[in-house]
Amino acid sequence: MAKVFYDQDVNWEVLKRKKVAIIGYGSQGHAHALNLKESGVDVVVGLYKGSHSAEAARKAGLSVKTVSEAVAEAAQSAMVPQSPDEKQAACL
Repeated sequence: MAKVFYDQDVNWEVLKRKKVAIIGYGSQGHAHALNLKESGVDVVVGLYKGSHSAEAARKAGLSVKTVSEAVAEAAQSAMVPQSPDEKQAACL
């Protein structure tokens, strides 16, 4: 049987001292970014220029930067894009 982890199993202090970049703000990216933000983690969302998701992320109270800027300032990054494959390379 798989082990299930819950909030009480996590040491949130480790992440609360670091910035986390979430690359992409689609169905997965927005869920990750908002969950981390609500848990007290400093989150920045990395999106390609002209992304239609940027305004939604800003309205949710998240900082939005280009992918390279977000990754450069973050201690941890997670790439969960729903951006088109042909645009992903241009994000880096």
